[in-house]
Amino acid sequence: MAELHERLQQDCLLVGRFPLCHLLLMRDANYPWFILVPDREEITEIYQLDAADQLQLTRESTALATVLAEQFQADKLNIAAIGNLVPQLHVHHVVRYRTDAAWPAPVWGTVAPIPYTEAALAGVIRKLRKGALPDLVYLVDETGRELPPA
Repeated sequence: MAELHERLQQDCLLVGRFPLCHLLLMRDANYPWFILVPDREEITEIYQLDAADQLQLTRESTALATVLAEQFQADKLNIAAIGNLVPQLHVHHVVRYRTDAAWPAPVWGTVAPIPYTEAALAGVIRKLRKGALPDLVYLVDETGRELPPA
């Protein structure tokens, strides 16, 4: 298993696992902000994945985006693989609302992060469990315990 970059470990909670990617939740309750990190060593760009992994990443990203749009009733989804600060390949999936703290600006550095309460984190996990994530291997609850997909 590829080790998560220290910045991802610091800024995120591991909330699930797909066949290819770790599913992380940014520790910022301002936005439902998820990150997919392919479990591959020394990959910094999507094109460096082999063809099968590129397709799997696309499947996982599309499934996650669909669930986020439906379960979180997003006005817009921002999906990007930027990697300026964290070289390890990771794909951001940020649910945006016209009423969120940063709208319409990017979420990075616009407002201070708000930590998740246990109740808010449990609500996020519940919404993910309600969604149709067919390839999902597991989710975790607010205590970090692995749960099978719904």
